Amino acid sequence: MTRMRPESLTFLRSLLDTPTPSGFEHEGQRLWLKYVSGFATKTWTDSYGNAMASVGPESATMTVGLFGHCDEIGLLVNHVDSNGFVYCRALGGIDSAAIVGKRVQFRSTVPGAGVVVGVVGATAIHLQDKSGDAKVRKLHELFLDIGAKDQAGALARVNIGDAGVFLDGSMMLGDDLLVARAIDNRGGIFVAAEALRLIAAAASTLRVRVVAVSTVQEEVGLHGAAMVAHSLHPSLALVTDVGHATDSPGISHPQHGLFKLGGGPKIAIGPPIHPAVSALLSNAAAAKGIALQRSSTAGRSGTDTDAIFKSVGGIPSGLLSIPLRYMHTTVEMASLRDIEQVADVFAATVASLRGDECFDLVRRPA
Repeated sequence: MTRMRPESLTFLRSLLDTPTPSGFEHEGQRLWLKYVSGFATKTWTDSYGNAMASVGPESATMTVGLFGHCDEIGLLVNHVDSNGFVYCRALGGIDSAAIVGKRVQFRSTVPGAGVVVGVVGATAIHLQDKSGDAKVRKLHELFLDIGAKDQAGALARVNIGDAGVFLDGSMMLGDDLLVARAIDNRGGIFVAAEALRLIAAAASTLRVRVVAVSTVQEEVGLHGAAMVAHSLHPSLALVTDVGHATDSPGISHPQHGLFKLGGGPKIAIGPPIHPAVSALLSNAAAAKGIALQRSSTAGRSGTDTDAIFKSVGGIPSGLLSIPLRYMHTTVEMASLRDIEQVADVFAATVASLRGDECFDLVRRPA
């Protein structure tokens, strides 16, 4: 049985089931803020919807940021044809082959329209042209059917620029495995919130200020993290996102490494990652008996870390990722144990800080 407390699991699944496409994250951010308000000393947001919550002494010399991003991949209405069929652009990395026949929900900006549901058109196999080689249609070739009779009827329900997400809810496979469309990266903002909750329980012993951050627009360019890196300017950044679990069929381990679902968090090692921060995370994990899976990160990590570590003169950063199968699909799969362990390691790392750590790689003691 999983040891995740029921309140935490309910919060996680509520996050996963709340539509939060890139650039339109406010609904999920409100839910996150409501949860962290139960134990944070202070919460705030900025003009683009990044959400933050802090505990610990405001006067502390060191500020530690716990970063996850809240946005998910989705679709943006781009065109409506004369027959009322809707064509979309991608918000983030969409595999067009994987979305045919999927249901999509839009939060319409047409007054009074509310939530509009459509389906990605899937031509019946009996009617498909089999005279040539089969090809994967590009996203701009796919259409959504929202049940409109014509262009006017469709535009009475959706606007150009309305954002949609896939209509797939979260579910459990057994006691530990979670399946959902947006573990990338609501799992990460859950970790940031849970780590802050654990840290808040021992706030009287804190020697640093801790700020949990739920960033926006990661899937379209790491934009929210760049904003917060400048405005918050933390002394240290602990970032979490999802990382590929490569233990399913058809994945080259010499190319992508071997990472197991349920095998423990992935710790990134490489140029974007500060070695002293990696050491802090590794030591904290070892002290708690948590196994980490080392992940070679030769250049970009593909996470908010890439925007944070090179901001404002360089912010020492570390990255722990949640192993995830089937990334950027509606059946992403993760282990609750892995998710909890990231939060545990972050909390233990913060607890170990004196508040006067030196991160200068040239001048710091060997």
